[in-house]
Amino acid sequence: MDTTARSRPAVAVVGSVNIDLALRVPSLPRPGETVTGSGLSRSGGGKGANQAVAAARLGARVWLIAERGDDAFGEAALAELAGEDVDISLMGTGLQATGVALLLVDDDGENVIAVAPGANLELTPERVEAAVRALPVADAVVLACHEISDEAVLAAAQAAQSRGFRMLLNAAPARPLSTKLMSTAPVVICNQVELAVVASAGVDRLLTQGPPALLVTMGAFGVDLYSVGKPSRHIPAPKVDVQDTIGAGDAFCGAFATRLAEGASLERAASFAVRAAALSVGSPGARAGLPRRFEVRDGNA
Repeated sequence: MDTTARSRPAVAVVGSVNIDLALRVPSLPRPGETVTGSGLSRSGGGKGANQAVAAARLGARVWLIAERGDDAFGEAALAELAGEDVDISLMGTGLQATGVALLLVDDDGENVIAVAPGANLELTPERVEAAVRALPVADAVVLACHEISDEAVLAAAQAAQSRGFRMLLNAAPARPLSTKLMSTAPVVICNQVELAVVASAGVDRLLTQGPPALLVTMGAFGVDLYSVGKPSRHIPAPKVDVQDTIGAGDAFCGAFATRLAEGASLERAASFAVRAAALSVGSPGARAGLPRRFEVRDGNA
């Protein structure tokens, strides 16, 4: 690897790889309702893969630790990731099919998503631990999401802690966080809906269990940052035209991980990430709008 590659901030993403099937609809259906849509599209997806692409586009050296199926969707996912300069050498091939996400996006850009995890749930804690320990860097940020098993997430956090790497947990989809996982001191990221599950006993209680910080994303309203020993801070989002909000959370997480890996403070990394997420909603699909570094104004970040 050349000197330029070695000097780039290092981010290892532990998460999911999916193929997204998206349909535009005039309004999101209510239970029992059928709506007629248009513009069915297929693209690469999965929170892990999207976050890896987001970080790579912003200049990070990125490894994706994930599992895909031995099928055409899996081959397409590998090709797309490699084309985005994501290192796929730590990815594995499972027995199940590549994960699939079904997305409905309405005229206001809001969405609902259902996921068939497939091979994502075959990512074992043993393989995650070995992959994190094998990362060929002295310093890195490890970013995991909840589209893999709790055991795999915990293995990522424990391996990151053992190597002195900073750990980020995108707690989506939302589920309760174990005491053992919180003791590894991850920075936790969730949205306002997920907060009720992630911090069911309150933000203050969560922060006493080990995490140094919690970030709550609020779409067009920006993000709230809670960190131990400091007052909460609100970081507003810039006003933008919205095509759809799919992938905005992944854009935020990838950008936040990249700036932390560059040595930025939590607040400056969050400010940068809010701007990256805002840019991402200007194009349809999870990845089309993920910005390049030159597009995201650093400001005072």
